[in-house]
Amino acid sequence: MAAPSTTEPNSPQGDVLEAADLTRQLQAGAVALMPTDTLPALAALPAHAARIWTLKARPADKPLILMGADLEQLCEVLGTPWRPEWLALAERGWPGALTLVLPARGPWVNWLHPGGADLGLRIPACQPARELLRLTGPLATTSANPSGLPAATTVQEARRMFPAMPMLGPLPWPPAGGQASTVLAWRDSAAGGQGGWQLLRAGAVMPAGLHPDA
Repeated sequence: MAAPSTTEPNSPQGDVLEAADLTRQLQAGAVALMPTDTLPALAALPAHAARIWTLKARPADKPLILMGADLEQLCEVLGTPWRPEWLALAERGWPGALTLVLPARGPWVNWLHPGGADLGLRIPACQPARELLRLTGPLATTSANPSGLPAATTVQEARRMFPAMPMLGPLPWPPAGGQASTVLAWRDSAAGGQGGWQLLRAGAVMPAGLHPDA
């Protein structure tokens, strides 16, 4: 087993692992804590995403977000070609606190949104998170909290909620914004028109000039 990295004085105790060591834990089926630019996150390989629902006691109808290191990692996950409108907004909002919910099909949907027809995607503006994602590939993620409780906003809060869970080191993590990402979903026009964006959650950012339907 990989040895934990050295923690700083007064830091949360537990298995604090460098990215390569944490990758091996995730590949073995673990759920881990990692930083993002918004809030601390629970993360797992998509094939093991069901463990996140169990740990959080999360309702089965609430999907998880798929985080990637870059757009190239996420280009193949939808099971359908990316539209120019999706790419344009992704290039404007990523890396950053913007989640795009896009039509999708295939195994990624089955893992993160069972019974659904779309995927929530994001590239975080957090360098340690993206370094981990380059090693693991895209990860299923969600806020670090039991369902129904406020999301952890610091590494200390996340550790108190999940004391036995491995976490990405080194500590301290980069400062996070403390507010969840904005979630925009693409909706095709019922009349067969161009379609457009719908605001599902107002969060940390809103791309300039974009006026989604509420």
